[in-house]
Amino acid sequence: MKTFKLKSLKIKESVKDDLFHHDIELMDGLIINREDEKNRWITEAYMDKRYYDLIHRLREERDELMIEVKITKESNSPATFISKIISINDIGEHINVLFMGTIIDQRIQNIEQMLRDLINQGYHGEELLTQFKALI
Repeated sequence: MKTFKLKSLKIKESVKDDLFHHDIELMDGLIINREDEKNRWITEAYMDKRYYDLIHRLREERDELMIEVKITKESNSPATFISKIISINDIGEHINVLFMGTIIDQRIQNIEQMLRDLINQGYHGEELLTQFKALI
């Protein structure tokens, strides 16, 4: 297992056709790569209790959440995970939330989005391939 410092946390929530980002102000946090056969990661986020209602609502309403984290330094690119809230612990005026999830490869998503955009612009066949190569 490898452990890293959690620098930021965003919870992404889709409601109908809209995507909301809940920026969570962290007191502290860790993220652990379990290095298991399912490529699971544990995210531990220590936060103010003002997020208690949001976290409990999301836990009740959703089997899985999309979270975006920055690891080690704020300047690092965010990593996105499909996660589940596995534990919420009260600690005085704060709560400690544990998420278990798997990382999403953003590069694949970015490539898929580029292709979608080109197709939506009317490209197809060889012309699509030429435009795609120009973008990458």
